[in-house]
Amino acid sequence: MRVFLTHNAEDRVAYFGRALPELESLAEVVQNPHERDLTDDELLDLSAGCQVIVAHRSTPGSARLFAEHGDLVAFLRCAVDISTIDVGAASAAGVLVARADKSFVPSTAELALGLLLDLWRNIAASDYDYRQGGEPLQRPGRQLRGATAGVIGLGAIGAYLADLLKGIGMHVLGHDIVDVDIDGVEQVALDDLLARSDVVFPLAPALPTTEHLIDAPALAKMKLGASLVNVSRGELVDERAVADALDRGALAGFACDVGWAPDQRPSPELAARHNVVATPHLGGLTPENADAQARSAVEQVAAMLAGRVPPRVVNEEAAGRLRAWWQS
Repeated sequence: MRVFLTHNAEDRVAYFGRALPELESLAEVVQNPHERDLTDDELLDLSAGCQVIVAHRSTPGSARLFAEHGDLVAFLRCAVDISTIDVGAASAAGVLVARADKSFVPSTAELALGLLLDLWRNIAASDYDYRQGGEPLQRPGRQLRGATAGVIGLGAIGAYLADLLKGIGMHVLGHDIVDVDIDGVEQVALDDLLARSDVVFPLAPALPTTEHLIDAPALAKMKLGASLVNVSRGELVDERAVADALDRGALAGFACDVGWAPDQRPSPELAARHNVVATPHLGGLTPENADAQARSAVEQVAAMLAGRVPPRVVNEEAAGRLRAWWQS
């Protein structure tokens, strides 16, 4: 089996620094030779002759790739989000699509908490002043204990974050489209959550119905001087509306790990503002999660070599090419 790894050099070290030897012990591994992400043309060219593509989150799975790549039997996303993969086209071509395990939950929830702490206690701003040789202003902060946090979306990250926030002593409001029973979380309507929360965490899945979930009308319903923290998907937040709310003082601060820039990173113009704290899509970038996601792909390759459909496949009915490869 030949496997193409799309990760550029920086991402390859971050994610496959420890798991690459395991993958190479199973299959012939072809690596992205560039110091950047690949174009569609480059991906088709460089992965020719490979049966499997292990794809970084920044590598889309286009309809063209699946239609023109005659050797491909599986496209393995080394992440959970598959929104940039044309699963329908993959299925039509008989190519399996699989995602990684949800190992990122603790890391992402912890980053959300860290961003809130920075936003409310001016940690990075004070540190920057010192590094520039100046004496920081004694900027007043806010105490987390006793404040109210609103978590929109009580899935894996939302539930984990709610536990962290409760442990600090915050009162946690939750909202989801389904009933989720989490001890100590007061479940309320969305408008109620927005009106009562000192900080709002939008953690809903990225769907057409949740794009710009936090828009101008939603921001207008929030408590005056509240904060917003987004570590989920950039599509959930209308950045122009956020900038306007920050300008007017309606929103005290915004912290984000994601946005509308490439690779879901925060938009530079918004991230550069004095009342915004931003990180470049680091939510799952810890050794624990990176190793787990890389080894998730290794596990999937091993399963195919052993004659099994890999775990976490989203279109098992499309295993036609894999079965033909087994018989070849």
